Amino acid sequence: METNQGRVSNRWAIAAAGIVMQLSLGAVYAWSVFRIPLTKTFGWSISQVTLTFTITIFTLGVTAFFGGLWMAKRGPRRVAMVAGVLYGVGVMLASLSANRLEVLYITYGVIAGTGTGLGYIVPVATLLKWFPDKRGLATGMAVTGFGGGALITAPVATILIQSTDVLRTFLILGFVYLIAVVAAGSVMRNPPDGWKPSGWEPTKAQTAQRAPKDFELKEAVKAWQWYGLWALLFLNVTAGIAVLSQAAPMAQEITGVTALVAAGLVGIFAIANGLGRLVWAWLSDLVGRKWVFLIMYLLQAVLFFSLTLTNSFVVFTALGFVILLCYGGGFGTMPAFTADYFGSKRVGPIYGLMLTAWGAASVLGPLLIAYIRETTGTYTNALYIIGGILLAGAVIPVIVRPPKLVTKTAAAGVEPSSAAGGMAR
Repeated sequence: METNQGRVSNRWAIAAAGIVMQLSLGAVYAWSVFRIPLTKTFGWSISQVTLTFTITIFTLGVTAFFGGLWMAKRGPRRVAMVAGVLYGVGVMLASLSANRLEVLYITYGVIAGTGTGLGYIVPVATLLKWFPDKRGLATGMAVTGFGGGALITAPVATILIQSTDVLRTFLILGFVYLIAVVAAGSVMRNPPDGWKPSGWEPTKAQTAQRAPKDFELKEAVKAWQWYGLWALLFLNVTAGIAVLSQAAPMAQEITGVTALVAAGLVGIFAIANGLGRLVWAWLSDLVGRKWVFLIMYLLQAVLFFSLTLTNSFVVFTALGFVILLCYGGGFGTMPAFTADYFGSKRVGPIYGLMLTAWGAASVLGPLLIAYIRETTGTYTNALYIIGGILLAGAVIPVIVRPPKLVTKTAAAGVEPSSAAGGMAR
């Protein structure tokens, strides 16, 4: 296992490397840029091409868990570099998918998706250990890059497709991703055991909302709080990705704008997605993770209900922008929330497993809103249902609290002292 005993790196340099990694990995959010070129060039349907993105995100959600387990044994650098190779090579091999849809699914969907999942967890888990004093800000920085990756990739990929073709674009981008992620990953390392910033001690408020110890994975999944956090992430992603998946056609149907105008929402919502990851995570350091999730849930419920009442494109865009701020905010805040409740030592596998919520929601959200639209002929009922789900889900952040430390004395029926790790209040 990689260790750094007696050696302290510049944590801001590691944070910068993590952002570079996530900017490259987050390019998967620019998949819509490839949809039209692939459908026109090879005659594939929109659904067939879109399935590639679904496979990629689902694979990400599953393999992040294994990345977290591997990190716990071998350290972040090795996992990050292998992730870069798989991600870059997977995208490069997608250039061989001419008239072979299954090749596209295997290369971009499974191979690149595996690299994305392994790589995604590395900066998140690593920065939590380097920034115990700013957990929300640290994870916000780590995942902001992922949310904003499409802003860089979308215009670059568009130019490359126009100047060459879509398959050569895969080849070029894959090579760039390979170099960028491997180079940034080589910087990633854990701090020495017991390290903390000079002069820093957790405040009483921080102590009250943090775990009494570092939990092992098997201990964490026995606590109901782990499932509470999983549900919080799952519902938040379901709502946000439902809007992302239908943003352009929904805007056209509700507000009557042209397809070209509606397409501009992709870039606007990408900005919201990235910005929300940093802003909400930073705010969670100030007011607490559970209160941030409560605010995001109640706010989104109101916004989804409000979407049914407008026919203005400007209002629709503003409401959708805030929803996507909250979508990104869930990803920015949840890693710190997990570390608060279960400790930062094993946060890689514990949060990695929790990211299965992302994979599940990436399937449910788009399918739910599409099914209701097809069966009812309108988005109205879907928006009411999602808003209602969020309103009901707001009870979770109200009741969730740090898990108790079960001691031998407690197991024997003796009341443990508060110093032994009773529930923080």
